[in-house]
Amino acid sequence: MLELIIGGYAALVWLLCIKLKVIPWNIKTQVGAVAGAIALGATIIFTINVVTPSSSDVRAINFVVEVVPRVAGTVTKVAIEGNQMLKKGDILLEIDDRPYRIKVLEMEAKLADATASAKTLWQDADSAKSNVEAAQAHLDLMKKRRAEAQELAQAGAGNQFDVENFVTEVKKAESALSAAKTAVTKAQTKLEGVVGTDIASVAQIKAQLEAAKYDLESTVIRAPTDGYVANVAVRAGNYLVAMPFRPAMSFIEHEQQLFAFFNQNELRYVQPGDKAEIAFLSLPGDLVHAKVDAVLWANAQGQVMQSGSVGNAPSEHLPAPLPQKYAARLKVEYAEDEEKQFIPMGARGGAAIYTEKLAALHLLRMVMIRAQSKLNYLVLKLH
Repeated sequence: MLELIIGGYAALVWLLCIKLKVIPWNIKTQVGAVAGAIALGATIIFTINVVTPSSSDVRAINFVVEVVPRVAGTVTKVAIEGNQMLKKGDILLEIDDRPYRIKVLEMEAKLADATASAKTLWQDADSAKSNVEAAQAHLDLMKKRRAEAQELAQAGAGNQFDVENFVTEVKKAESALSAAKTAVTKAQTKLEGVVGTDIASVAQIKAQLEAAKYDLESTVIRAPTDGYVANVAVRAGNYLVAMPFRPAMSFIEHEQQLFAFFNQNELRYVQPGDKAEIAFLSLPGDLVHAKVDAVLWANAQGQVMQSGSVGNAPSEHLPAPLPQKYAARLKVEYAEDEEKQFIPMGARGGAAIYTEKLAALHLLRMVMIRAQSKLNYLVLKLH
């Protein structure tokens, strides 16, 4: 398009200066015509680079989940193949679950025993209360007998030995009553120690049972989201552990993020929602239509790492590092009846963003990005 504009400018000069001779064709007009062409071309280039910036560095990025088992065990089944699209929840591999099933059975047995023991606590509490009533009645009787023995001894109808005997019996009855009350307090304390609706001992076993069931479920490793595994190296018979950290496989999420990197002075007019077009090398001849989702106004050169050291100023003889670029995150948009294009992970290409400024010049960038898309057909190598 720029070539067409310069060609039109040249045709206008030829028409006015040579054909119609409205303007004399001399050294001055020749220099002026060349200077005008250069000024026109430079103005157009500098303007479109601001109102519709382009990037030669577009990257398709997928998140990769390193699949690490929660539980240790021997792989019994690998349920997938590499490069096979999977849905969230599909089984990736299975670990021998026999030790974990046995653990669940053990905890279920302990829970049954703890539940039965909990039921006896109410019986123990009732029995302790009955013992308190009996001990209180016996203490009252011994006190009565002690008082009677003291009256008889004072009247000369009894002996001092009976008085001393009943005094001892009262002390024994008081001790028995205190022990019975302690047993009631202990039983009530156990009954009051509850978690939710369960007493503490039952709640503890239930928690251990849930942990055992979770470990059992973890022997089946499932896809965390839609995606695929690029390289399945694990095989049945491998022994997997959570630590030391060694992933069983790498799961590539289907959801992608597209980033286009621009020089720091190119994004002044770019706003979220601006239209964009991308020409990927992996899709020669095709354009991916997108919109600007956000501009990430940050890069590593502006980060200060936490440290106790005072930062050093760069030496004067060292050149300043080149400014790092800023990234614009692009979101692909498809029409309702449009077939979605497959953009492989790591795909590279170029992009153009169309701002709201000087929309008439967008046509130039559209021609350029389409030409770039066509040039992607060329494989420029000799071997």
